[in-house]
Amino acid sequence: MNIYTKKVRWKFFLLLGAVFIGVGSLLYTNILIDKLEKEERKKVELWAKATSLIINSDVKDESLEFLLNVIENNETVPVIVVDNDTNILQYRNLDTARVSNPVYLKRKLYEMMEQTTPIEIPIVRNEKQYLYYSRSTILSKLTYYPFIQLGVILLFILVAYFAFSSSRKAEQNQVWVGLSKETAHQLGTPISSLMAWNEMLKINKDDPSLLLELEKDIKRLNKITERFSKIGSQPNLKSDNLINIINNAIQYLKTRSSDRIHFSFKSVLKEVLVPINASLFEWVVENVCKNAMDAIEGEGNINILISEDAHHVQIDITDDGKGIPKTKQKTIFKPGFTTKERGWGLGLSLTKRIIEEYHKGRIFVADSELGKGTTFRIILKK
Repeated sequence: MNIYTKKVRWKFFLLLGAVFIGVGSLLYTNILIDKLEKEERKKVELWAKATSLIINSDVKDESLEFLLNVIENNETVPVIVVDNDTNILQYRNLDTARVSNPVYLKRKLYEMMEQTTPIEIPIVRNEKQYLYYSRSTILSKLTYYPFIQLGVILLFILVAYFAFSSSRKAEQNQVWVGLSKETAHQLGTPISSLMAWNEMLKINKDDPSLLLELEKDIKRLNKITERFSKIGSQPNLKSDNLINIINNAIQYLKTRSSDRIHFSFKSVLKEVLVPINASLFEWVVENVCKNAMDAIEGEGNINILISEDAHHVQIDITDDGKGIPKTKQKTIFKPGFTTKERGWGLGLSLTKRIIEEYHKGRIFVADSELGKGTTFRIILKK
């Protein structure tokens, strides 16, 4: 399992845990609300029973005080008592500043009629009164609490995600810069040594072919150093012929790959000028082609096709290798993603950085089919 896959899996488990906590809290709170509603219903029924007993005057004096206490102890549940014609007879636990307004009382009564089933209060001569009630203030607030809690959890997840992403991106940038500077520094010493040996070979007039190969390697090391030194800062772009740059990259790859891997570069144009950093773009072509060579696994074809319109240039690099699953077509550009046992997972990530951040272009998997091959597409602005 590669590093990127492990990170994605941990993120998934953390998100799943947060959702589980939020949903669990919501369900548990709903259970509490249901129990409290039943308790309030019982409390109101007791209130109605006490009212009925007092009105019917069939209780002893020593019990009257108890019934009055039952009525007085309801300090949370709003109630309204009406007659058969819905005339308001009494009320309790409403807004004291507004109860003098008949419109307010009627509105509260209609709200209670919609929310709850009335409780009958039998009185003398077979007449009845009806008690309506609504949720207490505490219960009403508790009803909205799980949604507020879930919203806070989701907000926390979003803030944590963006903070983590920003932190990770900043850390990646520091890693790239540090890696680039350190690589350039490490390559500086052997390059200087090789240059000294080259001068000594010239003095001793050794085999000219050896000198030629040595000079090629020195130029290559210089190019590597130049590439890495430019990763940590914004490189200069200048108008250059893209055809020549791609040809240079192909020639280098041909000398360092198997004869069973065939390169084909097609273009109806001899010159395609774009603002580009030649050294870095050669690196892009090399990285994508090396990825294609790994997918081919020894024998196959790599085809490069270039086309343009009025504003853009499009480069398609196609191989007939093993292909990339759809689930991996975006993650292959992430740092740390690799299918090779000894890979660092930096090649395609560096490629994406060079194209999108330095050249303001795009690179993506245009097409891929398992067992048939993959096409990487690069789009650059003119």
